[in-house]
Amino acid sequence: MAAMTETNHIHAVMEGPEGDDAKCSFHHTMFLEPQEKKKNMKALLVKQAKETCSCTPAKIKDYVLGFFPILQWLPKYKLREYLLGDLMSGVIVGVLLVPQSIAYSLLAGLEPIYGLYTSFFSCIIYCIFGTSRHISVSIFGVVCLMLGQVVDREVERAGYQLEPAVPSAVPGLGGLGNGTRNGTELPCDRGCYAMAVAATITFISGVYQVAMGFFQVGFVSVYLSDSLLSGFVTGASITVLTSQVKYLLGLELPRSGGVGSIITTWINIFRSIHRTNVCDLITSFLCFLVLIPGKELNERFKSKLKAPVPVELFVVVAATLASHFGKLRENYGSSISGHIPTGFLPPRPPVWTLIPSVALDAIPIAIIGFAITVSLSEMFAKKHGYSVRANQEMYAIGFCNIIPSFFHCFTTSAALAKTLVKESTGCRTQVSGMVTSLVILLVLLVIAPLFYSLQKCVLAVITIASLRGALRKFRDLPKMWHLSRVDTVIWGVTMAATALISTEIGLLVGVCFSMLCVIFRTQRPEAPLLGWVAESETYESLSAYKNLQTKPGVVVLRFEAPIYYINKECFKSTLYKQTGVNPVWVKAAKKKAEKRMLKEKEVESGAKQSSIPRDFGSDPAGFHTIVIDCCAVQFLDTAGIRALKEVCKDYGDIGVQVLLAQCSPSVRSSLLRGELFKQGEDHLLFHSVHQAVDFALGTHGASKN
Repeated sequence: MAAMTETNHIHAVMEGPEGDDAKCSFHHTMFLEPQEKKKNMKALLVKQAKETCSCTPAKIKDYVLGFFPILQWLPKYKLREYLLGDLMSGVIVGVLLVPQSIAYSLLAGLEPIYGLYTSFFSCIIYCIFGTSRHISVSIFGVVCLMLGQVVDREVERAGYQLEPAVPSAVPGLGGLGNGTRNGTELPCDRGCYAMAVAATITFISGVYQVAMGFFQVGFVSVYLSDSLLSGFVTGASITVLTSQVKYLLGLELPRSGGVGSIITTWINIFRSIHRTNVCDLITSFLCFLVLIPGKELNERFKSKLKAPVPVELFVVVAATLASHFGKLRENYGSSISGHIPTGFLPPRPPVWTLIPSVALDAIPIAIIGFAITVSLSEMFAKKHGYSVRANQEMYAIGFCNIIPSFFHCFTTSAALAKTLVKESTGCRTQVSGMVTSLVILLVLLVIAPLFYSLQKCVLAVITIASLRGALRKFRDLPKMWHLSRVDTVIWGVTMAATALISTEIGLLVGVCFSMLCVIFRTQRPEAPLLGWVAESETYESLSAYKNLQTKPGVVVLRFEAPIYYINKECFKSTLYKQTGVNPVWVKAAKKKAEKRMLKEKEVESGAKQSSIPRDFGSDPAGFHTIVIDCCAVQFLDTAGIRALKEVCKDYGDIGVQVLLAQCSPSVRSSLLRGELFKQGEDHLLFHSVHQAVDFALGTHGASKN
């Protein structure tokens, strides 16, 4: 079906009074004929169905290579060029990841061995499915915090104590011992049940992420702006820090959950502060003295260092030796990691009966996991000049959760700090991830039991030290405020809601508030009056620039937002305010004056003229044309078109014509479909403001003549 023909005609206008030199000014408007749009829906659907259902060897090959990116880049691997950098970065990240994996297990409310399992499997699986060459997928503090809150809730519901028991020495999930619930024997101990809950949440999160990739809903990440994500991570980091303070002080306190948990936690800490374990406190202080300066030196001299110094590993080794030989647990009651078994536990499926209890909690965990992974992969791909596929990244992070959930692992995502280390140490491909897995495998098979005497306060110090980057955002607030006050407010609201209420509600509050900010921006947009730049065809804001000229009888205004149901009244009121004339009031006053004249029954026309207010002469508004610059109007809805119709009619009733300029093709199409102008009046849509002003001056001059 051919589209409606849209043309702009050429107008010839005679200017100048009689007796003056005759000047013939021709107003030319552009002639643009739109492309014909032929849409045969049946043919289009048949074509798409054939393309989707066709199965050729080439298509199968493309699908397999797209689904397993490793099959594309591994055969092209440049051994001499890439291997050294990948080996170095893989080993360094692996060394850093070992203590962090143990520490973040504590944050998730799980035993240390499970963090090592998670890091091992996630590195391998992302190498197979991921499209980013640089990101490190492993344990992420914010995700561990969200997971740990759900784990503690379900563990408490099942009747276990919230504080984890000493890890079992038996390397099996089903035979870890028995717990009790109200005198009833339970099939496994607290650590076993907590891992079952974590694995189930991980499985459901992965299913959500794969489903989002399958339905290609990567666009969801656009609703998580940089300021929102930054505020969320900072707020969650405050919660993480709060949850680790009890380990720094050696206090045995249950983890607080639900709304306002951070406040409850601090209240419990201050109530129990007299029971602080002095040994743990001193150990924490000494670890901070070593760890924080070491990390700062790594950052300051990273351009001169071939690889960052693994300060965390040195702290863990030194603290473990001091705890073992000083017998800190026996002599001072320090809390230690306990037995960490070697090898792997037999695979075990998630607990399907737990799915109804945790399915809702897995949604924000899945969204945060894929949003951080996609944003980091796109950031580093842009930096290094290659491309990533957002939907494939969702598949990758989804499989990094689904598959490991059968091997006693918990939720993972990309981690910024480890990705930065990986990139800065020479990483070229995901072969470095395989090397990292080998380092962790060595720990799992040989070294893990040596961490038996490692104090939990040391793990808490490592966790808190890793939050420095997120907490530094407070230092950037003045700069952020200078750049964008709206983004700063979004950051602050999201951060406060996440820290003071809960992580899940904080994320929801941030998304809703940022959307409200977008709506508010379009609800109260700028609408400046425009002036003419001499010796050009340009019109700019009178409030922003000096030495602009106005054309007599013509008011030019730019509305800087779409016109739709939310701001239609604002559009009309702003137009009335900027022009200084409300046509509704003018018409009402005119009718009132006419009624008064009829009542007085004045016969002489002179008396009638004198009784009419001066505003109701031949040019009651003081101008004859309003030109609306629509270059910033992205779209119109039915309410917006109706508002434009009302404006055109109301001003037309008092002798003022309304012209629209610089409408986009989609807006022009909406106006024509909405029948804003009568048949043959589509020439009142102009492709430039200058063209509309010339037309207004020409037609007004011709009408005078």
